Amino acid sequence: MHIELPENKLYYSIGELAKAFDVNTSLIRFWEKEFDILKPKKNAKGNRKFTPEDVKNLQLIFHLVKERGFTLEGAKTHLKENQKKTLDKFEIIRKLENIKTQLLHIKNQL
Repeated sequence: MHIELPENKLYYSIGELAKAFDVNTSLIRFWEKEFDILKPKKNAKGNRKFTPEDVKNLQLIFHLVKERGFTLEGAKTHLKENQKKTLDKFEIIRKLENIKTQLLHIKNQL
């Protein structure tokens, strides 16, 4: 899954992430409660601010739950047991998808 977010930002709002992932904000809040690796900062008003690291973790959770069909418990177990291995594989997949998107864009321009 390729998401469109500006890369020069330090923090992203929950609305920006919900739009990028095409999910409801309530799902992101739910995943925040369920998965320990998601730890967004909150400002004085209580608004969540997600770092680029949080976005990567959210992409990983989205990949496991929505794309690979893991249950929440299965995804939690998978992350705890194979966190480093899973993150490495996911990074490779994400980079390959980005390259594919760029190549398709180039192909369409020709």
